[in-house]
Amino acid sequence: MNKTILITGAAGFLGSHLCEYYINKGFKVFGLDNLLTGDINNLNSLKSETNFEFINHDITNNIRVKDDINYILNFASPASPIDHLKIPIKTLEVGSKGSQNCLELALDKGATILVASTSEVYGDPLIHPQTEDYWGNVNPIGKRSAYDEGKRYMEAITTAYNQKFKLKTRIVRIFNTYGPRMRINDGRALSTFFSQALTNRDLTVFGDGNQTRSFCYVDDLILGIDKLLNSDYNLPVNLGNPDEISLKDFAKEIIKLTNSSSKIKFFKLPKDDPKRRKPDITLANKTLGWKPKISRFDGLKKTYEYFLTFSREQLMQTFKTF
Repeated sequence: MNKTILITGAAGFLGSHLCEYYINKGFKVFGLDNLLTGDINNLNSLKSETNFEFINHDITNNIRVKDDINYILNFASPASPIDHLKIPIKTLEVGSKGSQNCLELALDKGATILVASTSEVYGDPLIHPQTEDYWGNVNPIGKRSAYDEGKRYMEAITTAYNQKFKLKTRIVRIFNTYGPRMRINDGRALSTFFSQALTNRDLTVFGDGNQTRSFCYVDDLILGIDKLLNSDYNLPVNLGNPDEISLKDFAKEIIKLTNSSSKIKFFKLPKDDPKRRKPDITLANKTLGWKPKISRFDGLKKTYEYFLTFSREQLMQTFKTF
């Protein structure tokens, strides 16, 4: 009998890749999403799959599934900077009410649950690179706080269910991830740079551009998530690519790759924007035997091909959200 997995946030960037991955592994997959920020078109490849069922549902409401469930992956959350500013209360509700509803379902079904946390729990970090035992430097009332604190609460309640009910829990802290099906208007540096470069607009870099990020290609991340799900490790684990680059140099890479005539334009750095972001993946390598294999060069080429599927008009529309 096929194992069954419920994936929340199924129509999102990561959720849709996870649905495909587990369908290909022979699972029965329930993909749950209320389409607040997800796109049902991300699941087009699964329309004819008899082992896939889409459920339009908001996880802040009680979740009821008649079937047995072996695993739950909770990836439901508004995740872009634009979302946090537009719907901060909903973002907090998903991290709190939504997380508890998923944990209650896992408890009822006797399922193992993996929850998607984020590198944002480290805030604007004072240590570098970030290790899992670092408690972070988070502004609880800043512009990013709805997302940051929602995820920190999710980690806390997940740990509480593990300790009180012996629920099998896994916590992944995801660092910047990219690839096909990214939202082109999500306000993140990579998607913004591609949209700007392909329309020959100036690339917007905040601050002096020396702040750093590290980018992990989606296929690497999915493999790491699966390894964590099948482990017996219940504390947080960083997953990301430690290949660090400044945003200024990253913008130059995008301009070169796209053969764009764009220039770089600098703007004031937003408050609480992390100045350095790089995962320490020692724990993931030691515990899961995982490390990313896809270089930024190869990953960006694949992502570039995805952005080429959009028209100039579609790419230009993204700037109306900024």
